[in-house]
Amino acid sequence: MRTAVADVGIVAGTAPWIWMILTPVHGRSGVSLVPFRDLATLASAPPATVFVQVGGNLLVFACLGALLPVRSARFAGLARVAAVAACASLTVELLQYGLRLGRFSSIDDVLVNTAGAVMAALVTRRWWSSR
Repeated sequence: MRTAVADVGIVAGTAPWIWMILTPVHGRSGVSLVPFRDLATLASAPPATVFVQVGGNLLVFACLGALLPVRSARFAGLARVAAVAACASLTVELLQYGLRLGRFSSIDDVLVNTAGAVMAALVTRRWWSSR
């Protein structure tokens, strides 16, 4: 039962974000591979923009990070959660670039997505599967 609930939560909490991220838009596209460059640029943006950009990126893989270690003892560790989230986020960024969706692919998105998953994992630490 525990794994089924975690599986549903991971999919239901992550799929809408992925759908939104992989929806084509008419906007600036490109790639940024320099860590923290986009975040530094974002610091001078209006507070609402910062909130939406950073907050949204923190939430993309939050359900994955929160529920993956609850689902399986194999993932009961912050480094493991970070590795899975980073791989998933990198995959999404590569898809954005490769599918030419009119979106900007950034290493900063990978870093913030991963940080969000790790923070969410910390919240659920008491419910993690035993090793």
